[in-house]
Amino acid sequence: MSVIRLLVLAAVRQHGRAHGYQVRNDLEYWGAHEWSNAKPGSIYHALKQLAKQGALVAHETAPSVAGGPPRTEYELTDAGREEYLKLLRTALTTYDQKTDALSAGLGCMVDLPRAEVVALLTERVRAIEAWRAEVTTSYVPEEGPGQFGHIGEIMNFWIHEADSGEEWTRGLIRRIEGGAYTFAGEGEPFVGVLGPGEENPYATGVPDPGDQL
Repeated sequence: MSVIRLLVLAAVRQHGRAHGYQVRNDLEYWGAHEWSNAKPGSIYHALKQLAKQGALVAHETAPSVAGGPPRTEYELTDAGREEYLKLLRTALTTYDQKTDALSAGLGCMVDLPRAEVVALLTERVRAIEAWRAEVTTSYVPEEGPGQFGHIGEIMNFWIHEADSGEEWTRGLIRRIEGGAYTFAGEGEPFVGVLGPGEENPYATGVPDPGDQL
């Protein structure tokens, strides 16, 4: 799945309407540039592609009173909302060795109902169990040097990651079932984007490219 598409749609959705630099600033605020491919070029490219594909609608804005260039503000369409929720559900259920999709899904999970998130995470646990069962039909975790030499440590590491991931996911399910967090339909959602004029404490210091995004 495309993690950058999920992240970009999530940021635009929280703002209602947002230009490219806002989206970039939010994703940097979330630390997404550290654990995903959310770099400036990929963010602006995703905005253009999502608009071209009908998931976003572009609104041209007037130049700022300070003399800055006009920007394009983006807003989700109905198709964009469907795409966002589809990507979010996939991020919460799919298991592989990469953590960027799950990280993005966790950051957006409160946009779904509590019961659905529990069901999706339960499905994720089953996916982990299925992955482990398939792998261990041909490979048994080894203690110390085995027939695969040091290469066997790769599989040992993957299996350990699967086991710890399953344990962590079950813990998250318990926390959610116990009432943690505010999910869709339960009240005012947590605001995870920067407000107008709010300084990003995690900014990298890269200047605004000043383009039309």
